[in-house]
Amino acid sequence: MTIFSTGDGNPPLSPDEQADLIPNLATREELNEFERANILVAYDWALSPRNFRRQDPLTEPYLRGLHRRMFDQTWKWAGLYRTTEKNIGIPHLQIRESLGALLGDARYWLEHQTFSADEIAVRFHHRLVSIHPFANGNGRHARLMADVLARRQDRPVFTWGRADIGSQGDLRRRYVEALQAADKNDIEPLLAFARS
Repeated sequence: MTIFSTGDGNPPLSPDEQADLIPNLATREELNEFERANILVAYDWALSPRNFRRQDPLTEPYLRGLHRRMFDQTWKWAGLYRTTEKNIGIPHLQIRESLGALLGDARYWLEHQTFSADEIAVRFHHRLVSIHPFANGNGRHARLMADVLARRQDRPVFTWGRADIGSQGDLRRRYVEALQAADKNDIEPLLAFARS
């Protein structure tokens, strides 16, 4: 398997996006491991007591900054919105406007307690995944954003099936099916999956 194989369920990267890989890696497994280490550093930063309450996660700079922290050792385009079309997500020219609407909606949901704490975080996750603002790492980024929103509401972080959703298999299939149900306005499977 090559490092940039497209059979993993993720949108393919353009040649320019692939050329922006920072480390010299040979396999997909090496890339996954390298990204995982980068993400753990960002996870600790996002949920650390020192940073947690000082940051407003419902701002565009935070959203981009978190993606940058998650992938800055891996991709030169970490934290930058994609400039190419993907097989999922909205047209790239609509990203900024759609993110602005999502951030405003989430603020409203929080201020008016429109949904339960978990549902606010999971709905935010779903909408962020559907926008797909970055060339790669959107699901992982959206899950960490949901964890941050859950913690901001004094809820524990989500378990997301207690395994690596990125790898193929039953867990990823269940996650994608839950996202597809949310696409049809049925958020319950995604809520259940997030706490499974």
